Amino acid sequence: MRLWSLHPRYLDGKGLLALWREGLLAKKVLENKTKGYKNHPQLKRFRRCQNPLHAINFYLTEIYREAELRGYTFNREKIRWTTQAERIAVTEGQLLYELNHLRKKLKNRAHAPRHDLPESVDPHPLFTVIAGAIEEWERQKETG
Repeated sequence: MRLWSLHPRYLDGKGLLALWREGLLAKKVLENKTKGYKNHPQLKRFRRCQNPLHAINFYLTEIYREAELRGYTFNREKIRWTTQAERIAVTEGQLLYELNHLRKKLKNRAHAPRHDLPESVDPHPLFTVIAGAIEEWERQKETG
């Protein structure tokens, strides 16, 4: 499960669709409607919110909006539409880690169109950026 901290506009079509699906799975987990992924590290930041379901619905609302801008048809009925939520802190180090992770994914994607990413990116609107290294919940992959 990858719940990107960076704004969904940076994802290609395949990544945006995957984020929508994984966000919906995260919503199910937070609703206690699934047996799997209950302790997934990426959900820690949502669980720390006063209202985790409100936060995940806002997260999904913004993904839906990005999809709509691109002409995709996602099922709006799968989320509880919300335009505001408690902001969640994300570190600068986490955003940079995710930006580099996304660069690698796009480079290795067989049929991905050229997708130039800026040196720094905006966060998803749910997040507010703070100083710091990669988040403790991130599962870092070996590089080499």
